[in-house]
Amino acid sequence: MSENRTSGGDGPVGPALPEYAERVLDVADLIPPGRVMTYGDVAEWLGDGGPRQVGRVMALYGSAVPWWRVVRADGALLPGHELRALDHYREEGTALREASRQAEGHLPRLDMKRARWDGGAAVGGGGGEEAHGGEEAHI
Repeated sequence: MSENRTSGGDGPVGPALPEYAERVLDVADLIPPGRVMTYGDVAEWLGDGGPRQVGRVMALYGSAVPWWRVVRADGALLPGHELRALDHYREEGTALREASRQAEGHLPRLDMKRARWDGGAAVGGGGGEEAHGGEEAHI
């Protein structure tokens, strides 16, 4: 799926990505519009690494994929990219929870119970209707 990815994302062919990074980016590519997976979900899906390793891959190479679909388990928007991510979520119809008046910046959070994707119906299916709640999905 991502055989032609490079570390630059949009330039000419560059050095090959590490194998683990390729696998993480492949999972990110599978997440349907309007759905999300946590960093831990992606690691569990791969059966390798953990949330921090997935986060590192996304920080270094995530611009080559829909990065806004790989998120924190608490549903908070990615610091420094909140408004760009929010535009994508609204465009895709991703479930959001409106922020309380006390919330810093009054930014919404992802509604993880409704937006979380469990990896089912990946090909052409919109991810099914069920999503896992709690801190980590058991895929």
